[in-house]
Amino acid sequence: QVQLVESGGGLVQPGGSLRLSCAASGSIFSINGMGWYRQAPGKERELVAGIVSGGSPYYVEPVKGRFTISRDNAKNTVYLQMNSLKPEDTAVYYCNAKGRQLVNFDSFDSWGQGTQVTVSS
Repeated sequence: QVQLVESGGGLVQPGGSLRLSCAASGSIFSINGMGWYRQAPGKERELVAGIVSGGSPYYVEPVKGRFTISRDNAKNTVYLQMNSLKPEDTAVYYCNAKGRQLVNFDSFDSWGQGTQVTVSS
């Protein structure tokens, strides 16, 4: 089993910043990729940013230039620095990780519980 725990959400005014963190723990052999998704009320969950081993980070167009994803491999942790936040960024943000477990090298595709980000004046 692989668990993801997110932190860092909250209420922020437009133009403000927040930093989300997501730590993976459990039976981890390797993590191939980690990413952040978000789901706004009444909408489907969508990819925000991702980072894969040996690759460059990628972002959806609405957050390019404002959000930065980074990863600390030693801590199995991924971060999302969000700057110049807008009301339309309001959503529940979810962390995702894919990789291999220690037991039998089974693959895993795990999600965090979600953290609320609200951008409002």
